[in-house]
Amino acid sequence: MKRSKINAALKEMEAMIQKHCFALPPFCGFTPKDWEQKGHAYDEIRDNMLGWDITDYGLGKFDQVGFSLITLRNGNLKNDMYTKTYAEKLLYIKEGQTAPMHFHWDKMEDIINRGGGNVLIRVYNSTEDGQFADTDVTVNCDGRAFTVPAGTQVKLQPGESITIYPYMYHDFALEPGTGPVLLGEVSMCNDDENDNRFYEPIGRFPEIEEDEPPYRLLCTEYPKADD
Repeated sequence: MKRSKINAALKEMEAMIQKHCFALPPFCGFTPKDWEQKGHAYDEIRDNMLGWDITDYGLGKFDQVGFSLITLRNGNLKNDMYTKTYAEKLLYIKEGQTAPMHFHWDKMEDIINRGGGNVLIRVYNSTEDGQFADTDVTVNCDGRAFTVPAGTQVKLQPGESITIYPYMYHDFALEPGTGPVLLGEVSMCNDDENDNRFYEPIGRFPEIEEDEPPYRLLCTEYPKADD
């Protein structure tokens, strides 16, 4: 993925966030030059991969499979220094983009439509061997519990949310014609390295082709603090 495309995606997400009057923490505004001066006081951001993120799932088809996101806060199950038991993200998905089917072994999360169009979240229960179960799925949306057939797309309009439990397969798509969506995610600690089970094996982070300087550093790119 070209750096110029990453930069454009980040700026597009910033514009969506400003449109919906969501204020970001200061570290989201740090430039690459700023990061060169940030010492160990900011290690929580580095160690817990807070900040800007782009995923194309290693497929190189960002406009079809992938989205932009920010991890605003996160604990760390591998490091006793960080005792938060929760995480929060913002996700920006534009029309035509999807996120592939997956579940989490441990993480429970609420996916919240913070503004924009309508998001469609398809749900399945998982069998013991990681296949799609043909059983009805119990869905919890904003205090309401109901059941839907396996493979149903649950529509979230702005302000609505769905709770995703461990072993519940889910993907994201947008309802055509409703526009891009700003999603919130409030969850238990996020661990992308160990807690994602994709139905079809897939990557996570893009390979970057440097065709212009970075606008913001991604959460995988922070320089280490000077000793």
